[in-house]
Amino acid sequence: MADHQSPGSSSEPEPSDSLKGFGEVVKGFRELAGMTREELAPKVCCSKHTIASIELGRRFPPPHFPQRADHALGASGIITRAATHLSRNPGLASWFQMWADLEQEALTLQIYECRLVPGLLQSTEYARAVYRNRVPSLCDEDIEAKTTSRMERQQLLHRNANSDFSFILEEALFLRHTGGKEVTGGLIGHILALTELRNVEVQIMPLMQPSHAALEGPIQLLETQEHRCMAYSEGQRRGQLITDADDLSVLQRRYARMRAQALTPVESRSLLKQIRGAL
Repeated sequence: MADHQSPGSSSEPEPSDSLKGFGEVVKGFRELAGMTREELAPKVCCSKHTIASIELGRRFPPPHFPQRADHALGASGIITRAATHLSRNPGLASWFQMWADLEQEALTLQIYECRLVPGLLQSTEYARAVYRNRVPSLCDEDIEAKTTSRMERQQLLHRNANSDFSFILEEALFLRHTGGKEVTGGLIGHILALTELRNVEVQIMPLMQPSHAALEGPIQLLETQEHRCMAYSEGQRRGQLITDADDLSVLQRRYARMRAQALTPVESRSLLKQIRGAL
């Protein structure tokens, strides 16, 4: 049976002051103990990369981490007590939190989308337009909170220069004019700017393409710092984390096939400029 997990709240990422504060506490006790991240890692059953993310306030600690860190660093329960003050980010859906956490430290991230432009590529106005189309309707405060959270997630494209990000997008996403022509023009400009980053590659799947390897829907794949591959499937109301080897193999093969079927990155940039010019 395939291993499909509904992401829970135990490892949610949270770009908040409470996480940053917790990270400083951990870092302080680690340095006081004269221990490196590499030395602490086996004592808390985490990689040095995970510890770095926790100390920098980028990652919600795993359930076991506070107590193990307390014991390893001789913190007398202070780290465990500090963990009780962590609050969650209202801008991210609870079932998406685990995947967003994994994204932060991924070596590679590959996304194919046919419904809307992925959050990591959205412009601010496009993101607002997406949330304004939400049914049931969201209040203005929720729209702004979610938009802000989405824009903050995009920092990983700039921060993780050694990670590779690949996106395959359907041409139809830009012909829909979500939010209007002006918003679409801004979106295209935003994506073109992101493609200037050496670690970001965007390919467009032409509207007229007889051969298509992912007619069954969107695909999201990543490789962790520990070289473990995972996938994520998102539906109307919930998402699933996929770790089953057979399922991952199928999705990886489909994505690889699509990279050959889609326009090249250079051709894709040219098409996006043509679409923007025709608005």
